[in-house]
Amino acid sequence: MSENKRKLIIIGSGPAGYTAAIYASRANLKPLVITGIDMGGQLMQTTDVENYPGYPDGIMGPQMMDDFRKQAERMGAEIKFGHVTKVDFSDPMNHKCIVDDKEEFIGETIVIATGATAKWLGIESETRLNGAGVSACAVCDGFFYKDKAVAIVGGGDTAAEEALYLANLCPTVHMFIRRDEMRASKVMQQRVFDHPNIKVYWNTETDEVLGEKVVEAVRVKNNKTGEKTEIPIDGFFVAIGHKPNTDLFKDILDMDHEGYLITKADSTVTNVEGVFASGDVQDKIYRQAVTAAGTGCMAALDAERYISAKEFELSQKQNAAV
Repeated sequence: MSENKRKLIIIGSGPAGYTAAIYASRANLKPLVITGIDMGGQLMQTTDVENYPGYPDGIMGPQMMDDFRKQAERMGAEIKFGHVTKVDFSDPMNHKCIVDDKEEFIGETIVIATGATAKWLGIESETRLNGAGVSACAVCDGFFYKDKAVAIVGGGDTAAEEALYLANLCPTVHMFIRRDEMRASKVMQQRVFDHPNIKVYWNTETDEVLGEKVVEAVRVKNNKTGEKTEIPIDGFFVAIGHKPNTDLFKDILDMDHEGYLITKADSTVTNVEGVFASGDVQDKIYRQAVTAAGTGCMAALDAERYISAKEFELSQKQNAAV
């Protein structure tokens, strides 16, 4: 393996990773961004983005991520297309990253921005119509369905929150729940039940999303009776959770029970010295491009301060030894 050392290595290339690269470059850290398999993150699967500041006319998700990449490169960031397959964070200031099982890079600091992946139902039409009426983020895409009928799948707190968000935009929100009860908190359940625009379907599973080029309807099945029903809709939202992309860091970094990285309050600092986490990999509440970018900025600043403190500490020791 070749050995390449950097002051900062950024693992991941969504809004958090690229923003960290921009700020780190401005601090003259000459960061290396290792893109990962899904270069650009979840926004590469998003069509119109209208809620990110600076794009008054909206922008396609892939184009926005290309703009982020170009800006990071213009500032001096090095972009490497590859996937980190192994890490070794046992030596402070010498954090090892193995890319594609063959190339080794060492970073004095690491920013983790590997994001999270939406959980899907696993049906063909869901994939085919993704971005054409199918979405995993009501806050991101709900506005496009204002005054239209939509459906949402899920029974947890996230599904309840997104159903309520949609209900303030849409006259009818069909909410499909697989069981005969919701997993959401009692308060959230009551808010759902009390909203006149939300219609709850119990023991109901999605059989197929219907439409050739855009979503036109959904066919659902009652898992108790077997009865199938087609419901006309314009938007179909899946809210059954996200999986943070943190398998690589198991038994190395502190995580919660869902696998999200734990950072210290008001920072991006993890339990491992010199390793910082930003974006959806540590944020299970907001999960927006703008909040991911914000924590990417924080991570770069935290890394720069860490490096500066270490360099000052080293100079003090050297001066004392003279």
